[in-house]
Amino acid sequence: MMNDKTRDDATTGPAIVRALEDGRSYWQPVPANGFVRCLIDSAEIGAEHPFSIGTQTVAPGGCYVRTHAHDRHEEVIYFLSGRGQIEIDDAATVARAEPGTIVFVGYNRRHSFINDGDEPLTFLWLLMPAGIERFFERIGRRRTPGDPAPEPFPRPDNVAQIEAETVFAAQPSKGEE
Repeated sequence: MMNDKTRDDATTGPAIVRALEDGRSYWQPVPANGFVRCLIDSAEIGAEHPFSIGTQTVAPGGCYVRTHAHDRHEEVIYFLSGRGQIEIDDAATVARAEPGTIVFVGYNRRHSFINDGDEPLTFLWLLMPAGIERFFERIGRRRTPGDPAPEPFPRPDNVAQIEAETVFAAQPSKGEE
């Protein structure tokens, strides 16, 4: 029996091999004060299923990825180094982030990652479908590996518009938080 999704033996998909520092990279504004590496996204390689994958490093000393949700995207986070706190559903669920911890965050699940340690907190992210790489590019500053970190800088004034145009659900109004 043949499945419609079965591929002809002559069909091959794209392949790419890339070193960690070869992807686009951006310094991130406060409150993360770290950087992002956009490693691969489906658009640049012509993959059939849209995704983007990269790493994010959050500076130590209480820096964090602010609470947010994705209304059209699912996300997988895998912690590589450092220690911190994972908050899901506005801290209704709290867990420790440490190397080897993996998190799946479905649609509209509010989540945050807090570096409460004294070394950088780094995690691998996979977003399906793609799009978060455009957000990082628009709010960040181009990073060249080996360059020193810039002084902390603010998020753009139009960050809410950038979020709406990329991969983020609307933030709750002040009365709903």
